[in-house]
Amino acid sequence: MATLLKIEFSVPADESDECTEFLSSKVPHGWEEIESGGRANYTLFLEDHPLGMELVREIETRFPGCGLKYHEQESEDWAMAWKDFFAPVSCGDRFEILPPWLKDQMDDGMTHIVIEPKMAFGTGHHPTTSLCLELIGELSKEGRIAKGMEFLDMGTGSGILAIGLAKLGLEGLAVDIDAQAVVCARENVNANDCAENIALSVGGVESVAADRTYDLVVANILSGPLIEMAGDLVRHVKKGGSLILSGILAEQAERVAAAYERRGLPRPEIFRQGEWVALLWKEVAI
Repeated sequence: MATLLKIEFSVPADESDECTEFLSSKVPHGWEEIESGGRANYTLFLEDHPLGMELVREIETRFPGCGLKYHEQESEDWAMAWKDFFAPVSCGDRFEILPPWLKDQMDDGMTHIVIEPKMAFGTGHHPTTSLCLELIGELSKEGRIAKGMEFLDMGTGSGILAIGLAKLGLEGLAVDIDAQAVVCARENVNANDCAENIALSVGGVESVAADRTYDLVVANILSGPLIEMAGDLVRHVKKGGSLILSGILAEQAERVAAAYERRGLPRPEIFRQGEWVALLWKEVAI
């Protein structure tokens, strides 16, 4: 029987933001975080043991004295646990994310995205995913994106945003530097009958043809890469197109916005959910 790697550690409460940003780049499916006695206590699970042990070493190096513990646990229990706590996720008034076993609830007028929960990739519960889908829904409602338009989903992860866009009738390219993420995204794309609308590719922004532009560019990554890619991402937005950025902690929003303002964009609209934000430019004029 396959096993999971259970990892537990804690950091001082004033280091929790740094730890959250670190884990967001390593564990996109999420983790448990509980604050107690001035410390933030983390528990997370991984399927891939080689990658899991690599993360263990990174945590020990990044957060010395964190009291890290890890051990193997039967995966069957975790698989059953998904059905106990995986609730549908509503993202604005347009999208809802469901697991396969709740497909029979797909009669509420929402646009549904069916995602098979996996330990290694996102399930749509993260606030940044919800923010991005909510903004996509608003752009659709306003007619800024519509059937036949094209999108670029940079850092697609489990493919949720690309699937949402495809279900609105758009076509586009979804890329990720993680080959296993692209494998997971392809499974989800097929499960949602969107394969004809989405091209999947392993790579970063450099893998996108330099002269290619899109009606919507969405990148739900992290603040550092978003700042580094500012010039490239702006260049890929069609004149009059839209840009959505997320994966950004609230205190990082100004730095990310400034990087894009230096590229000629105006001040973005900023949307917040908890400690996370998304930046939106409805109409890129350059």
